[in-house]
Amino acid sequence: MADVYILGIESSCDETAAAVVRSGEEVVSNVVYSQFETHGPYGGVVPELASREHLRAIVPVVRKALTDAGRSYETVDALAVTQGPGLAGSLLVGISYAKALAFALDKPLIAVNHLEGHIHAVLLEEKQKGNRELQFPVLALVVSGGHTHLYLAQQSGGSWTYENIGHTRDDAAGEAFDKVAKLLGLGYPGGPIIDKLSKLGDPSAVRFPLSQIKHPDRRERNVEAAERPRFDFSYSGIKTSVLRYIETHGMQSGIASRRAQKASVDDYRSLCDQQTFNLMASFQRTMVDDLVAKTLKAARAYDVATLFVTGGVAANRELRETFERQAAHEGLPVYFPSRPLSTDNAAMIAAAAYPKFLEGQFAPAEFSAEASLRLA
Repeated sequence: MADVYILGIESSCDETAAAVVRSGEEVVSNVVYSQFETHGPYGGVVPELASREHLRAIVPVVRKALTDAGRSYETVDALAVTQGPGLAGSLLVGISYAKALAFALDKPLIAVNHLEGHIHAVLLEEKQKGNRELQFPVLALVVSGGHTHLYLAQQSGGSWTYENIGHTRDDAAGEAFDKVAKLLGLGYPGGPIIDKLSKLGDPSAVRFPLSQIKHPDRRERNVEAAERPRFDFSYSGIKTSVLRYIETHGMQSGIASRRAQKASVDDYRSLCDQQTFNLMASFQRTMVDDLVAKTLKAARAYDVATLFVTGGVAANRELRETFERQAAHEGLPVYFPSRPLSTDNAAMIAAAAYPKFLEGQFAPAEFSAEASLRLA
């Protein structure tokens, strides 16, 4: 079969991204415009500002992706765009632009679930490495600022199917990292900062209880799925525990000092005391232990053959090292995307669109953004 070039567009949150991927297995170009500078002063993503920045960036980002790929609008075979989940206004910018392009070029348009994109980021890079012999079933942990999900993934012919066997009941893991960083007066995004600075602390200095979930999720709509073993997460409690520790250990003055300055990661090394480093390290260790323990417990319960860990938090150093060590102990191969493809990007959207292109699963003209779109 002739090569298929798909132009992917991603705008679900605070990155405007475009990429060209060949036949679902080669990243020809990958451009990401970050909005960190815009949202940093607020300590989190402001939806209205995110939409505005997408409007400003989407045309030049798409043009650069095509230029970097050495292709024109006319020489791509299809377009793919994130339909959801995400911020409604941000999603609409990407969808509206992709629809207009597809109509003007008379090219097929493929709607992609953002979560499926993260799973295909791993598949894309494994194909690039020549690894085409993955064993099924696959258990995928999608862990990011807005999502913490466990999916059983199967391939049937050219199509992929997913079963959700776990999700967060409240805060996502990446959201917890960002909120704790904000509590400590650190910058945004907080996850990478905590990951780097936690190396300076003692991870056993502060004991945080792991979340204990003892009742079914009332939001579960699929009765049959609800009767299968589930492995849900909860991270609002640890955020509250960090807040209580700060209040009872007199850490407010140091936090106020950090908030008054616009600092880099290296600056924070001199602005934090040992107690703060210990708190960060203990928080990160607890988060990592919970994510790894529940994922491996799910892997044993469903007798999976392969493990994927993907999403923005998959870039976390300690999470990767712990998964690699403990999964190897159980004889379970674990795969991660590279750090550039861990965070939101359009290459994963174009890669996830390729099987849909082969199956002729094109988006109808009336499709729109779905901020709470589910996968499976």
